[in-house]
Amino acid sequence: MINSEYKTSVVIGDELNAFAAGVKKFEKRDCFGKLLSYLKSEANDRICIIYGLRRTGKTTMLRQAIGELPINECVYLKAKVSDTMADMNSDLKLLHKNGFKYVFIDEVTLLEDFIDSAALFSDIFAAQGMKIVLSGTDSLGFWMTLNQELYDRAAMIHTTFIPFYEHSRLLKTNDLDEYIRYGGTLRAGETDFDDQELFSDEVSFRDDESTRRYIDTAICRNIQNSLAFYENGTHFRHLYSLYNAGELTSAINRIIEDMNHSFVAEVLNMKFRSHDLGVSAANLRKEKDPEQRTDILDHIDIAAVTSRLMEILDIRDKENRSVGITNEHTAEIKEYLKALDLIVDIPIETTIPNARPVYRTLFTQPGMRFCQAQALVHSLMKDEVFSSASEREKKIVSDRILDEVRGRMTEDIVLLETSKQLGRKFRVFKLQTARGEFDMVIYDPEKNDCRVFEVKHSKQVVSEQYRHLVDEEECRPVEARFGKITDRTVLYNGDNTEEDNGVKYINTGEYLKKLPEIAQELSQSTEQNFGMNMNMM
Repeated sequence: MINSEYKTSVVIGDELNAFAAGVKKFEKRDCFGKLLSYLKSEANDRICIIYGLRRTGKTTMLRQAIGELPINECVYLKAKVSDTMADMNSDLKLLHKNGFKYVFIDEVTLLEDFIDSAALFSDIFAAQGMKIVLSGTDSLGFWMTLNQELYDRAAMIHTTFIPFYEHSRLLKTNDLDEYIRYGGTLRAGETDFDDQELFSDEVSFRDDESTRRYIDTAICRNIQNSLAFYENGTHFRHLYSLYNAGELTSAINRIIEDMNHSFVAEVLNMKFRSHDLGVSAANLRKEKDPEQRTDILDHIDIAAVTSRLMEILDIRDKENRSVGITNEHTAEIKEYLKALDLIVDIPIETTIPNARPVYRTLFTQPGMRFCQAQALVHSLMKDEVFSSASEREKKIVSDRILDEVRGRMTEDIVLLETSKQLGRKFRVFKLQTARGEFDMVIYDPEKNDCRVFEVKHSKQVVSEQYRHLVDEEECRPVEARFGKITDRTVLYNGDNTEEDNGVKYINTGEYLKKLPEIAQELSQSTEQNFGMNMNMM
C-alpha cells in the first residue's frame, strides 16, 4: 500500500505484490541476471543502477526482480520532480527501521539534487545492509555520478542497446528488416510493458515525427536535464551559450540529423555507383515473377539521378550548417551521445602497415536512423526533377535507395554486434584496400589470422558479391598485415550454403542470433570452435 507516513510515493504490501504480478508472463532482458546477482550477493556499500533511454524495459526489470524476492522485504518508490534527497533520506531511515531490505527507486534522476548527493545511497543505507536499486531515464546523470559521487560503489546495468538476438527473443521475430525499421525500443502490442506511454502510437520509430519526438524527449531532455542538475548547472562547458539561448535541444537534434544526413549521402555516393546496382539490374531482368520483372534500371540515367540527389543533399547540408553550432558544440554533444550508449565508433582499417584507422559512427538504435533516412529519401523523391518521372520509375528508384540504406545499415549492425560480442579477444573492423573494401574483418592477434566478410542485403547468391574475398591481388596485402585468411563468408538474407571455392553463405539473422554462443565458446579459445559454430548455422 501507499503509506501516508512516508514523504515519497512508497508502494509496499498487496499493492506491490500486484505491481510485480503484472509482468510475470513477460520475457526478461539478457541483463536481468546481473540484477539478480547484485540482489543476492553478500556485498555491502554498493548499489545497483539500471539506466537507459526510454522504452527499453527498465521499470519492467524492477517489477520482475520484486517478483522473485520476499515481498514483505521489498519496497518500490517512484520519484517525482517535487521530491528531494532530504525526503528520500527520511523515508529510507524509516524503511530500514521497519525491516525493509530491498529498495527499488524508479526515476531517481528526477530529483534535482540527485547527482550531487547520490553517495547517500551507498555510503549510508547500502552500508547498513539494504540492497538499493536505482533506475531512471537520465542516463547521463548516472554516468556523471559514477565518475563523481558513486565512483567504484555501483553495479551498472545499461538497457539502451538491444541487439538483434535479444530483440528477436523478446519480440518473437526473426525479421532483420523489422529490426532495422523498429530496433532500439520495445514496441507496444508485443511486450505490454508497464509504461502507459507504450500503448500510444508514438512508441515505435514509425515515422519522422515520432522519431523526432523520441529524440526530443528521450535524448535531448536527458542531456539537458542532467547538465542543468550536475554541479548546479556549471558543467555545460561550451554548450552553455546554446542552453542559455534555449537552443540546446535544437542543436542536439540537428547534430543527430546531420549524422544521419551524412550517412545517407555516403550511401548514395559510395553504394549507388557500385557493382551492386548492376547485380540488381540483372536480377530484375531475370525475375521469374512477371509482375516484378523489369529492365527499368537499364534505362535510368544513374549518373544523373545520383548527381541530382547529391546536389539536393548538399543544399540541405548547407542549410543545416547555417545554425551557429561550432566544432566544440559538436564534439561535446557527441561525447554525451556516446555516454548514453547511443553512438559507437567502429574503426576502418587499411592494408597500409601501421596506418592509423579512421572511425565510423554507428547508431545503436537502428530504428531511429532508418526513420530519419527514410524521411530524407522521401523528401528527395518530391523534388520537381523526379516528380516528372513516371510513378513506376519513382517507386523503383526510391525503393532502390531505401534498399541501399537497409544494406548499409545491415553492415553497421553486423559490425556493431560482432564488435560488442568478440571485441575483447578479437579486433573487428571494416577494411579498405587500394581497389575496394571488405565489409568486416575479424582479426585474431594471438594466432595472427583473420576472417573476411561481405554483408549483402539480398537473398541472391551471385559471384560478384564475393569477388573481393577470392581476389588474390586484393587478399595478398590483407594477409601481409593481418595474417592468413582462414574463412571467407558472405552474410546475406538467404539460406546457408557453400560455394565450390569454399566461400560460405550464411543467413545474417542466424549469424547475429548465434553471436553470443560463438563469443562464449571463443572465450574458451581454439580456432576450431569458431569454425564449428560457423558451419553449424
